[in-house]
Amino acid sequence: MTDAQDTETHDWIDEIVFDEHGLVPAIAQDHASGRILMFAWMNREAIAQTVAQGEAVYFSRSRQRLWHKGEQSGHTQKVHEIRLDCDGDVLLLSIEQIGHIACHTGRESCFYRRLEDGHWQVVDEVRKSPGEIYGKRD
Repeated sequence: MTDAQDTETHDWIDEIVFDEHGLVPAIAQDHASGRILMFAWMNREAIAQTVAQGEAVYFSRSRQRLWHKGEQSGHTQKVHEIRLDCDGDVLLLSIEQIGHIACHTGRESCFYRRLEDGHWQVVDEVRKSPGEIYGKRD
């Protein structure tokens, strides 16, 4: 993705425009098919760890901590490329989704509902139930 010197200095991170909470939107796209799999947030540390590890690390707003994608499910994301949009305020991660499940609902993509005739229709099947992935939750 980038050379070791760039990873160590992080000067390239300064070119990213973060919001007032220190976050930037990140879109994960399947490297092979081009399908959009998910959307998440990243902070400086998440971006630096993603580049250093070669696997996607996000910032969970609900948990207020870094979240290595797949840390519970095993469905990690191998990062092939990171792109920055023209305004510098959105990241696009070209990834290989390990296990072919990106969504916590057990689907390939978080974008599994399509608007049809004024209603949201589920158009993607569950590949593995959340209970099988995460275990029973109390």
